Amino acid sequence: MIVITILGTPEAEIVKLIKQIESMGLTVHRSMGHRYCVLGIVGDTSIIDKDSLEASSIVKRVMHVQEPFKRANRLFHPENSQINVSDEIIGGKKLAIMAGPCSVESEDQICSIAEAVKESGARFLRGGAYKPRTSPYSFQGMKEEGLELLKTARAKTGLPIVTEIMSPQLIEKFVEDVDIIQVGARNMQNYDLLRELGRIRKPILLKRGLSATIEELLMSAEYILAGGNQDVILCERGIRTFETYTRNTLDISSIPAIKRLSHLPVIVDPSHAAGMWWMVEPLALAAVAAGADGLIVEVHNDPENAKCDGYQSIKPARFDELINKIRPVAKVVGRDI
Repeated sequence: MIVITILGTPEAEIVKLIKQIESMGLTVHRSMGHRYCVLGIVGDTSIIDKDSLEASSIVKRVMHVQEPFKRANRLFHPENSQINVSDEIIGGKKLAIMAGPCSVESEDQICSIAEAVKESGARFLRGGAYKPRTSPYSFQGMKEEGLELLKTARAKTGLPIVTEIMSPQLIEKFVEDVDIIQVGARNMQNYDLLRELGRIRKPILLKRGLSATIEELLMSAEYILAGGNQDVILCERGIRTFETYTRNTLDISSIPAIKRLSHLPVIVDPSHAAGMWWMVEPLALAAVAAGADGLIVEVHNDPENAKCDGYQSIKPARFDELINKIRPVAKVVGRDI
């Protein structure tokens, strides 16, 4: 249930109403917009008399939330969420550009790529230390050593790091070392992991599952938000369809759909969506035009010899070209890089 208060309602009256609702055993999430205060009520709202609530002198409107996700719902939080990561804002006017290799392979590799993508305009460094792979015989990442190399690259460039977590047992270390914790597509519905991530205060990049619906993605975000962690970033990375030409099918329509349903920022991963380096550019441009808040792009200095996903990685020079092509598209939709 959503309660919107009348413009100019005194703070004391809002607090009084919140306490009244909480006395019924319900949880109230308060969101302040530019014009109104919105109270999101979570719990068994059937015990609330909607007519009595609307009769209050400070209540403008009461609405039932039909969707099962509450905290992720735009009704619950009308303003777009903006997430601050090391003084970089995700969800604001500037596009959040994340770039780097699928896997960290060496200090020279990750540092040279970090320096190159920063010079081109990237604001975050992505790189895999712990790698979930379909085959148990594939390269599984450098793990803790890879995480240390990411920290080295951050120290040299100042770029906040984005890397994927695999297990709740790693949370304490990730909270200490990582700027944005990525939950991969395979773990989108790992609810034990999501619950634990809800208890921390660290931004979470939540990737859409291989065959997940938009509602299922938002419900997974709800697990994190319900735990108290409000810094959730959604990522569209392509879904599995009947098409076999591409690795996945990038769901461009999910961007405006999520924007309509939710206040959370949306990042697009064109690299995993296509699985082909030459498709990264057109898909990235389409994502920006459709309203994405940013991109996460795989960049490798030697894709032919990459230990992981080289076929979908672009070289630093091509990444620089991509950023230059994105600038005018971003300007058209009111964004900057």
